[in-house]
Amino acid sequence: MNVAGIMSGTSADGIDVAVVRIHADQSGFPQLQLLAHEAFPYPATLRKAVLSAMNAQSTSTAELARLNWRLGLAYAEAVKTTVERHPGEKVDLIGCHGQTLYHQAAPHTYAGLRFACTWQAGEPAILAGELGIPVVSNFRPADMAASGQGAPLVPMFDFVLFRHPDRGRVLQNIGGIANLTAIPPNASADQLLAFDTGPGNMIIDQLMNLLYRKPMDENGAIAATGQVLEPVLKQALQLPFFRKHPPRTAGREQFGREYTSTFLAACRRHSQRKQDAVATATAFTAASIAHAYRRFAAQLMGTAHVDYMVSGGGVRNLTLMRQLAQHLVSHSCSLSSSGRFGLPPEAKEAAAFALLAWLTWHHLPGNVPSATGANRPAILGQVNYA
Repeated sequence: MNVAGIMSGTSADGIDVAVVRIHADQSGFPQLQLLAHEAFPYPATLRKAVLSAMNAQSTSTAELARLNWRLGLAYAEAVKTTVERHPGEKVDLIGCHGQTLYHQAAPHTYAGLRFACTWQAGEPAILAGELGIPVVSNFRPADMAASGQGAPLVPMFDFVLFRHPDRGRVLQNIGGIANLTAIPPNASADQLLAFDTGPGNMIIDQLMNLLYRKPMDENGAIAATGQVLEPVLKQALQLPFFRKHPPRTAGREQFGREYTSTFLAACRRHSQRKQDAVATATAFTAASIAHAYRRFAAQLMGTAHVDYMVSGGGVRNLTLMRQLAQHLVSHSCSLSSSGRFGLPPEAKEAAAFALLAWLTWHHLPGNVPSATGANRPAILGQVNYA
């Protein structure tokens, strides 16, 4: 099957579409080939609506309904354009993650009952109806119904594509939130470790918007001119999130608007230079990733040499990548982009949801219980037929 995977992450900067050819080998194990990848930035008005709805303290049902529908139209247009640009690649199935507006991995009490919950917007019926292709969506709830955290869901893809008989592999994604999958040499799926390490680009992007009216720190250029405010960095690394053991997940609930305001106020107590706040946020991301690897994953790798492969928008932040490499150099880690291994960094998560849709279509589980904390493997997602 040719499957189009759609991903729009916590950075809310746009939509990635990856078309992947998937077939099962003689043992039934999926084999993947990337056929096409396209990226589509959100129009400014849609991005503003998405960011306003994320973890919002108040909004209206009309706004949420309209946003859900508008995202469905955006996803449909993205897939349609991708197919038009690659006319030789017919799409048989679509896997759409949707845009996360709220993710509560830990149980809280609401209306007399205690439970976890999640919500990804983007109406899949529009995709199926507009394109005449069945759609698998809403992947996270089935894992949460099995007592998992609903994240991370990319580890199955990491295992299928990157496992190695002799080398340790770490797949580090740096999107709005950063997450890693650690695969020891010759590991089975239940031996890998995967969890959210903490902030990725989220705090950096929010500071760039607040201080420079820009969506991101392109190439890490602003951070490169600033000084890291060590007292702020030290305080940030003491947050309770970093004391949690895997499985763990993070989002705008931990590192969104509210936390960024607190972080900026702490920076301003030590420096009024805008670039110092951006430099400190960049150092925070690099240090939190390295801390997570050292504390939870390094021992799992043993004495094996580790290919540390980075994907997501953070790959383009040269200052961040340089700092991360410095942190990991003493741990026998070779840092590189996932593009070196044949997969463009921006395409990885979209391709992962293509695989998850394929698994669902074939009635196969897509979660990795050791990564999400689920009590059983679960078939993920819901199907809208064309």
